[in-house]
Amino acid sequence: MRFSFIPFLLLVIPLAEIAAFVVIGGQIGVWATLGMVLLTAVIGSFLLRWQGVGLFNKINTEMRANRVPGRELVHGVMILVAGVLLLTPGFVTDSLGFLLFVPLFRDVVWGLVKDRIVVQTMSARHGGDPRGATGKSDDVVDLGEDEFERQTDRSSPWSEDRQSSIRDQLPGDHTRKGE
Repeated sequence: MRFSFIPFLLLVIPLAEIAAFVVIGGQIGVWATLGMVLLTAVIGSFLLRWQGVGLFNKINTEMRANRVPGRELVHGVMILVAGVLLLTPGFVTDSLGFLLFVPLFRDVVWGLVKDRIVVQTMSARHGGDPRGATGKSDDVVDLGEDEFERQTDRSSPWSEDRQSSIRDQLPGDHTRKGE
């Protein structure tokens, strides 16, 4: 039978939070305990905004340099999880949340998970960029101005003749201002 980690955490973390509330509340009092929980939520929201904006700028810099920001994206997810943990009332979740705000700790977590994460990218063109190193595609024919002729397809719904006949069939006034 395979051990599942998430149901285990869903049982252990609330029990640890209750135990921490009882112990800390017994030492410093109920109001001080509640004040600490609110204070950590406020500090967590400020840290989330501050580090989130800084990380967004790093991701933007990596993308402008045509590099895949894999590490930065994983750090962003960890910062988001840290913010959720800090907004969740409790001392155990706050401790885990504050740890995830420490860049050194995030680097350790990144070192553990980077081999399991695959970042896929998409090119600007659908199906990839067919151009080779020269920047030219074998499928493109370059014509000069004197080598092509533009012809209007009268059966096209976008041709002027077709649009004016459709306009004539509609009820109401179709004149444009200035005509």
